[in-house]
Amino acid sequence: MTRLLIIGPPGAGKGTQAEKISERLQIVAISTGDIFRANVKGGTPLGVEAKKYIDAGNFVPDSVTNNMVRDRLAQQDVKDGFLLDGYPRTSAQVDALDEILAAQGQKLDGVLQLTADDNELVARLLKRAEIEGRADDTEEVIRHRLALYHEETQVVVDRYEERGIVRKVDGIGAIDEVTDRVLSALNVNA
Repeated sequence: MTRLLIIGPPGAGKGTQAEKISERLQIVAISTGDIFRANVKGGTPLGVEAKKYIDAGNFVPDSVTNNMVRDRLAQQDVKDGFLLDGYPRTSAQVDALDEILAAQGQKLDGVLQLTADDNELVARLLKRAEIEGRADDTEEVIRHRLALYHEETQVVVDRYEERGIVRKVDGIGAIDEVTDRVLSALNVNA
């Protein structure tokens, strides 16, 4: 069974690699953004609660996020494994994920950390903003998002490094090259 977390800065290719890994390992890729959208769109009690915070421009509290993840990880399609993207983001969420998995007699098997030079990411994200017409994605905004990522995520990475389950992979290069590096880090034959 493969229970993984993918983590990395904005622009490092997490979504693209999550799709490739999911396909290769035949496990479900779970994005917390997708979970939020599905709950809000479906009008679930958790979705209705989350929408109140989102509409007010506030962060959704950990309790709501944790419950959405708990519900998602209880579904049948994740019994053979999963790849989480976007959760956990805080030390408290690491604890919550540990509890969720322990209640199912499971634990996280590995953490894939995509790494990349900030200047390379800024260039990549500015190019994407230009192509997709994202006028709000200025260099200043992108650098701020990267600083927040480094500040908020380091504690999560540190917690998993203590367990010896973090595999760092260079996220810069052609998509297939990065996928090969990821599979190699997971000891999966490419």
